[in-house]
Order: sequence, then C-alpha cells, then structure tokens
Amino acid sequence: MTSSERAAEIDLEALRHNVRHLRDVAHPARVMAVVKANAYGHGALPVARAALEAGAAWLGVAHISEGVALRKAGIEAPILAWLHTAATDFTAGVEHGLDLGISGWELERVTAAARELERPAIVHLKIDTGLGRNGCPPDRWDALLSRAVAYQEEGLIRVVGIFSHLAVADEPTRPETDLQVQAFREAVAAAENAGVDVEVRHLANTPATFSRPDCHFDLVRVGLGIYGLSPFSDQGSADLGLRPVMTLSTTVSNCKEVPAGQGVSYGYGYRTQKPTTLGLIPVGYGDGVPRIATGAPVLVGGRIYPVVGRIAMDQLVIDFGATGLVDSPESPLGERAVLFGGADSPPVEDWAAAAQTINYEVVTRIGDRVERVYLDARQEAHDDDGA
Repeated sequence: MTSSERAAEIDLEALRHNVRHLRDVAHPARVMAVVKANAYGHGALPVARAALEAGAAWLGVAHISEGVALRKAGIEAPILAWLHTAATDFTAGVEHGLDLGISGWELERVTAAARELERPAIVHLKIDTGLGRNGCPPDRWDALLSRAVAYQEEGLIRVVGIFSHLAVADEPTRPETDLQVQAFREAVAAAENAGVDVEVRHLANTPATFSRPDCHFDLVRVGLGIYGLSPFSDQGSADLGLRPVMTLSTTVSNCKEVPAGQGVSYGYGYRTQKPTTLGLIPVGYGDGVPRIATGAPVLVGGRIYPVVGRIAMDQLVIDFGATGLVDSPESPLGERAVLFGGADSPPVEDWAAAAQTINYEVVTRIGDRVERVYLDARQEAHDDDGA
C-alpha cells in the first residue's frame, strides 16, 4: 500500500502481460499500444516504455503534442498521431519524426511543413468506412490518393499506411462491421492501384482484435485492452486473459456514528434507516470520480460498502451499516479504501455501471490530484538483487 493520501497504483507488469497477450492474439499482425489521453489516465511515458518492452511495435496518440512529448522523453519507436486542428503544429510532428494520420485537409499543411524542413513527412491515409468522425469520405478517397501520390513523387511525403476505425466492434454480432471491413479492403485496393506501396494496413481496435481476426491486417491498435479492461458487456477482463492495471485507493479520512434519519451529502438524497457509522472517503469529482456514481462499491477491511448520498468535489460517503465502531479496535478510520482495481478489488465496471458510462471513461478521467504510483515487479526484483 502506498503512503499517498489518494493514489492510482499502476501495475506495469500487468500491463506488460496484457501487451504480450494481445500480441499473441493478433499474431502475425503487430501491436500498436494506444497511449493517448495520458495513456487512458495511467501515465503516458511509463506505459509507453512498458508496452514497448513487452513487444509493442508502435505507439498511438491522438495529438501531435502527445507524440512530441514522448519523443522528447527519449521514445524512438514509431508513433502515430491522427487527430488534428487548424492550430496543430505539423512542423513539430514532421521534425520529431511522427507518423501523421491524414483525413484530407491536413495534407497540404503537412506537405508545407515537410517542404520547410526539407524532410519528408511519414503519412497514414485514413478512410471513413462508416464511423462518421474523421477519415476521408469514400467519394473523396480517389482525389486524396491522387494528391498524396503527387506529393510523394515530389519527395514531400511517404505514404506508409492506410487505416480506419470501427464503430460497433464491441458488439460482435452486428453486421455493420462486415460492411466496414469490405469498405476498408476496397479503399486499400484503390490505394494500391493508385501507386501507394502500403506497408501497414490497420483497422482493428481492442474488441476487433479479440473478436474479428479478419480485421487484424498488418497492425492492430489496442487501447483499452493493454490497460486490462474488457470492451465487451458480457465478458470481463479475466475472460479475455487480461489483468486490470489501475487500482484507485485512498484511506477512510473520518468516521462517525449518526442516528436514524441522518441526511447524507447535498440534496439529502440518502437518509440513514437506522443508527449507523458513516465513513468519509476523500475523493470526489474533483479527482475524476463520477459525480452520479451513488451506489458504487468501496472496499474497506475486506468488505464492500456502497457509496451513499451525492458524491461531492472532494469526498464521498459510505455507510458501514453498524454502530460501535468509532472507538473500538475495529475502527475503520485510516483503513485503506479501494474504489476499483485488480484482483480482490471491486471491478471498474461496477463504477461504470453506477455512473451510467463505460470503463474507458472511469479510468481516463482520474485527475492529476491523484498520484500515480508505479508498481513494477521487474524493477523490484532488480533492486532486491542489490543492483
């Protein structure tokens, strides 16, 4: 247990296990570990290093600024950045050797940066196969290919990849994925016919990596899976051979006995039914804990207690359901309180259900006020050897 007041413990060996497992599932396709959004709240640089150690061949980020930060920290592996705005610093992306996802309008900005730096940009062209977000519309794909090939012949870019993103792969029986796969194959064929020497085709996200081997192509982009979480509603982490990486914990900061009828937190949405002991847990929506997650589980002393009342900015309340605790040897004051995590902890999916959201959001939104504590069995073994 960390001595931090509130901590997200990040098990890097669990993360390595997940990457190795996903690499085996995807073989012979390679693995891109997606570390955008501060590695889904887990910490981009430690996660990136651990993922590469475990055999990830690429890293994926949303923004060029995220990729540049990894480069400045010494990461040399291929990094793809795919989400850009008119204010994006494409020059920095080209200068730091990032692979750049191109949906259309960005191509001229990227080639201008390449011309200025006298260095070709590395480009992956993105086709919208049905998700409806970024990606080139199919009716403009041939025109984008023509422009890209012309710039490549000028030596301004090198097109190495074609990619897209799936919309409903977390629901494996839905037919839309078949349509997207077919559209993707047609887009790749058009690129090859236009003269693009495609090195990497990538379409699969975490759910498709597990459920659609026909989507693996040359590279799979896995985010949620490397963090040990399942994208499926009917399968948990263990069912997929994954180990949750983040454990969110703090300590019981106060406990007190209250009478029946005691209102709890703003709005008095909860009142005690009998005399009981309330415990104060010092995390709240200011730490990224979902405000609406009343009823979510907190583990204290080997037992699960529900969150009662409205979650506040800095704190939430649990009901121990008994009296006589405060001045007894069994007082929970100062005890570790685990909101979610790995083995023997409440699963993050229980918090997602209470918050009417998905596990992705719960871990990603945990804020900077919560210290990240990195647990690394490999480093601990090294230290134990006296090195």
